[in-house]
Amino acid sequence: MREISDIGKLIDSYKAYLMLERGVSENTRQAYVADVSKLLGWLSGEGMKLRDAGADDLHSFLAAVHDIGVSVRTQARILSGIKSFYRFLVAEGYVDENPTLKVDSPNIGRYLPEVLTVDEIDAMIASVDLEKPEGQRNRAILETLYGCGMRVSELVNLELDKVFAGERYVVVRGKGSKERVVPISETALDEIARYMEEYRPTLKIKPGEENILFLNRRGHRLTRVMVFYIVKEAADRVGITKEISPHTLRHSFASHLLEGGANLRAIQQMLGHESIATTELYLHIDRSRLREEILMYHPRNVRRQL
Repeated sequence: MREISDIGKLIDSYKAYLMLERGVSENTRQAYVADVSKLLGWLSGEGMKLRDAGADDLHSFLAAVHDIGVSVRTQARILSGIKSFYRFLVAEGYVDENPTLKVDSPNIGRYLPEVLTVDEIDAMIASVDLEKPEGQRNRAILETLYGCGMRVSELVNLELDKVFAGERYVVVRGKGSKERVVPISETALDEIARYMEEYRPTLKIKPGEENILFLNRRGHRLTRVMVFYIVKEAADRVGITKEISPHTLRHSFASHLLEGGANLRAIQQMLGHESIATTELYLHIDRSRLREEILMYHPRNVRRQL
């Protein structure tokens, strides 16, 4: 297997492959290289090498892309570029296996993550082995992910001084460093308190990470991939066969709020969506439900009903 010693030279070789072997247009070549750059940047941020990335890691990357609001059509195009790149890596002997063969393209017609039932989520949280040192931390993570509907990037960067236990809310820093206030349940706060008492004091916290809530065994903040595995392993333990990720807990949180009668605007604010249209698509709300909300609360209609 050939060594990958210089990423810049590897990309140059890939560009030549696209032009000479594939004969793609200049626009397609630029798009594919940009897609690969996104993947390489994400892997670097997760502390991973290209050669070590597997199908689960690529799923996690695509979930992160989805999480920042990239359209499903663009997600499919990014995956197409990555698949082309891995065909090149296999053909040139840089990797032995092609992990993209196990990654399906999102349904352009309507891609929506799975929704877990409350019972399934309860079972996942209850399945965490508290005999393991990190067990209480993992239980607190699952409870917080679901209870606050956070993006995984928001969870791994959640700060201690942004958790207001007395007032039962957390301040979450979302996309564009915008902060929002999200209520947090007593259950999640209890799990966090136990984690703070039982596990966190045993850690040798690295400089600069003192204010980060959730840490790994080495005292660093968690990576997105680590949280992905925590969620996936909990689902596997209770026999859940749905394709899930941390994003699934966020989606389930919002769907359960909607089913329980929560206001659509409140859900939008808790999720940190810029547009209510994003919330509508994200929660797979049908047009008739949204129309009923508008007809019920629009001031012109309210006045007519008085």
